[in-house]
Amino acid sequence: MTCLRLSLIGVVTLLFTGCMVGPDYHKPSVSLTPAYKELPPPGDGWKMAQPSDQLSRGSWWEMFGDPQLNALAEQVAVANQDLKVAEARFRQARALIRFNRAAEFPTLSTGPSLNSLGDSAHRPFSISTSARTAADFLLPFDLSYELDLWGRVRRTVAAARDEAQATAADFQTAHLSLQAEVAMAYFQLRSADAQQQLLNDTVQAYSDFLQLTVNRFQGGAAPKSDVAQAQTQLETTRVQATDIAVQRAQFEHAIAVLIGQPPAAFSLPPAPLHPQPPAIPVGLPSQLLERRPDIAAAERRVAEANEQIGIAKAAFFPTVTLNTSAGFEGTSIGSLLMGSSLFWAVGSSVTQTLFDAGRRRATSEAAIANYDATVATYRQTTLTAFQQVEDNLAALRVLRQEAEEQQRAVAAAQEALQLFTNRYKGGVDTYLQVVTAQTFALTNELNAVNLLLRQMNASVLLIKALGGGWQVADLPSLTDG
Repeated sequence: MTCLRLSLIGVVTLLFTGCMVGPDYHKPSVSLTPAYKELPPPGDGWKMAQPSDQLSRGSWWEMFGDPQLNALAEQVAVANQDLKVAEARFRQARALIRFNRAAEFPTLSTGPSLNSLGDSAHRPFSISTSARTAADFLLPFDLSYELDLWGRVRRTVAAARDEAQATAADFQTAHLSLQAEVAMAYFQLRSADAQQQLLNDTVQAYSDFLQLTVNRFQGGAAPKSDVAQAQTQLETTRVQATDIAVQRAQFEHAIAVLIGQPPAAFSLPPAPLHPQPPAIPVGLPSQLLERRPDIAAAERRVAEANEQIGIAKAAFFPTVTLNTSAGFEGTSIGSLLMGSSLFWAVGSSVTQTLFDAGRRRATSEAAIANYDATVATYRQTTLTAFQQVEDNLAALRVLRQEAEEQQRAVAAAQEALQLFTNRYKGGVDTYLQVVTAQTFALTNELNAVNLLLRQMNASVLLIKALGGGWQVADLPSLTDG
């Protein structure tokens, strides 16, 4: 027992004197600007959120004030299959933390056995000429424990935790992307509804014009060419109205798949696009590093790569393993658990690689190169994030001005159409001027609908670029695996 106590004292001493080889982790630096370039200057009519406003944590789509969109976005988390894949990947990574953490504790195993031996009476060098049988009952317990002197096990656990956190951020990235896809598909569907309504109303108006032209032709006030032009204008617009149904059906099918339903089981009643882009709080560029889950995932993988360098460095040092065996051995069940049947052994081993033809050095160099690659990926991810915010800020600013100009163009086209219609009815102009005015009016009204759609999509993309209200603090700590 004295040897056992001495061994335990030695183990405790080694545990407390163990060190961590390899570099300490420091979060990589990135290039930042004090403000976004594409923010509009004060006083130009841009509708901005107040500085105290924040994106809604999780339910950012509620900013658009559309109950149907709210219901659809909520279903993504429940039924989308791609999101279920991402969630399963996170659970898998979390389980690997527990798998690697098991190496921090001893491994205890047992292998009970029962053997019966019968010796031959004619075996050589035997002093007995009779056969002999014996039984052997064995109940052993073996304990093996690798002392983590250089931090290999601790770094392996930390690397698994970093990867699990990165996977959790990947899950949030997928969640945000899918919700944004639902919102954009929804607005595209509603835009198709608005175009359908506009084209249906136009077809009715053109039908009335055709009847007017026929009446004038029959009364001798208009040539047959006017009837042909009116008929052509009507049929062309009917084709446009019919074609919109294809786009709407495809958007409806896309929404169904995104919320985990077969397209045949899902439908949305028609309703024109009506909301206006909401005021979106942008914040500062430095805050974006804490709001984007893809940036958080890239940063966690930098930390993981840093741990891998330490693991590679630990391979240059000896591995110390404590081995302990104890148990009972007897010739019968009755004598198996007696004190005199107890056996034990305590020992340790040290393993040091003397020559591996540069394998450890190559592994270490590969780990360093992988770290450099993850740092570059992290920095590129932040640059891409800044670009996406700037792109959509510029889009919203320009589209707002363009929409105002388009509304003036719509009003002018409608006024021109009314003037040419009155002149045609009065016999002053031919129907060609009316057809031209009708074409301009319809084109401008369709452009207005498309501009509203582009504004809504840019708003969704800006919210997505800002992280959708997510924060780095939302990452699980995973201290317990």
